Amino acid sequence: NSQASPAGNTPLLAPQRLRNKHGLPNLFLKNDSLNPSGSLKDRASMLVAEQAKLAGAGSVVLASTGNAGSAMACAGAAYGLDVILFVPAAAPKAKLIQSILYGAKVVPIQGSYDRAFTLSIEYTEAFGGVNRNTAYNPFTVEGKKTAAIEIYNQLGGAAPDIVYVPTGDGAIYSGVWKGFADLLMAGAIEIMPKLVMVQAKGSNALFRSFRDGVETLLTDTNTYADSIAVKSPAAGELALRAVKETGGTVIEVSDQEIQTAQRELCSEAGVFVEPSSAAGWAGCVKNAKSVEASLKITVLLTGSGFKDIEAAERLTSLPESCPPDLDSASSYLERMYRVSPPA
Repeated sequence: NSQASPAGNTPLLAPQRLRNKHGLPNLFLKNDSLNPSGSLKDRASMLVAEQAKLAGAGSVVLASTGNAGSAMACAGAAYGLDVILFVPAAAPKAKLIQSILYGAKVVPIQGSYDRAFTLSIEYTEAFGGVNRNTAYNPFTVEGKKTAAIEIYNQLGGAAPDIVYVPTGDGAIYSGVWKGFADLLMAGAIEIMPKLVMVQAKGSNALFRSFRDGVETLLTDTNTYADSIAVKSPAAGELALRAVKETGGTVIEVSDQEIQTAQRELCSEAGVFVEPSSAAGWAGCVKNAKSVEASLKITVLLTGSGFKDIEAAERLTSLPESCPPDLDSASSYLERMYRVSPPA
């Protein structure tokens, strides 16, 4: 569709300051926050829009905590599709406003993402349309796998040794695995990269399942990284299988570690991402000292910080105002930032 902004082809960054600071000379950041709606979810949504057009369906139905919904609403606007979006009422306001402006029919529900997911399936079964939900519609995994294929291309036809993936329901992780698995099957790579799943401690069903060797579901979640807050991971079984097949692992990070990572990506790499993306970097930092320096490491950054300004407000506050004269400005800078005028 010539009217649709293409998803993908996002930059693979080589953040020199972070490389030096953490002793990771072959560190890369895959910045998928620069997709059309600001999220990796655009990759899947564009493909589902094509699926709907091919099937002659005029509508797409889904549940989302925000990013998948705004991505699908973006694609729906470009392709002329009705998008019916069920979201938890507590989802970040910026993501809901973005979806509404794109023209989606947004239904905030009094419940969690898991309930919104079930409701969207029930709605599709009753009234039709294509359902976009991850771990339900296989086209979503096929869309998300393109991130892995791009990383391979951007590394000059090679896979990284380790990839850190922030994870909630396991769908993005499964997509990244599928991309590298396809490259392996095609003979383009000889060995799968180690895929490290990173979960927030307040939403760690897959971490517990991996650690304990038995499926674990949560009764509640408690993390400000809303995009990876899931009680019952819809793609959990596939994602955990992928962990084992790649020799990967699952780690958890605290909200404090996520906040530190979010601030560090901003101030030392110039990349503003939302908390869920920062979780991936937090996981990389947590493992940095145990990783061989020569290994190629890629951290997947999945969503823009502008998606959740309220979360960013936890990291800082606006400074007080200053009188508009040079003496006041000079003393202000010295008092607030310890910046002294040249002697």
